[in-house]
Amino acid sequence: MHPDRVFRMADDAARTFVRDEGFGVLFVGTPDGPRAAQVPVVTTADGALRFHVARTNAVTAHLEGATVLFVVQGPHAYISPRWCEAGPDEVPTWNYLSVEVEGAAHGIDRAALREQIDALAATYERAPQWSIDQIDPHKAEAMLDAIAGFELVPTALRGTAKLNQNKPAEVRARVTAALGDHPLAPWIQAA
Repeated sequence: MHPDRVFRMADDAARTFVRDEGFGVLFVGTPDGPRAAQVPVVTTADGALRFHVARTNAVTAHLEGATVLFVVQGPHAYISPRWCEAGPDEVPTWNYLSVEVEGAAHGIDRAALREQIDALAATYERAPQWSIDQIDPHKAEAMLDAIAGFELVPTALRGTAKLNQNKPAEVRARVTAALGDHPLAPWIQAA
């Protein structure tokens, strides 16, 4: 994460960001070196993250009890020094939102895995909502057999919202205008 404290996200904001984004990259050390898996997550009432991976994924066999790193990336963009119009000493930079969640991963049972899938559908489906109960029970069981569910209990949360907070309001306004309808623009404007 960015070392400048002005860009740090408060823990509550970082948790909300992870919950709202709902997707990231899970990193784990394996005997074959570091590996990563892209996973959707749902946040439990106590702040844990539940996710699932294919049983055949290179990370699956190494997750139980492992300390892992889950990284959620939000909108990001190159920022030209020309947009800042703040003098000749400006340099190009990159603005972004990102949160790292560190903690131990532990397997969850079949009922919790099914709850995780139901929670994903409840979060992202529109009415009428999809349900695992809508598919053939044998196919549903085969699908559940093909994946493994885990829970990540956070021990550290590190969020960065690098949004030109170290620049005057008029510079942030020019950067926001130059970005136009880019998804990062409202974040910079609100910073």
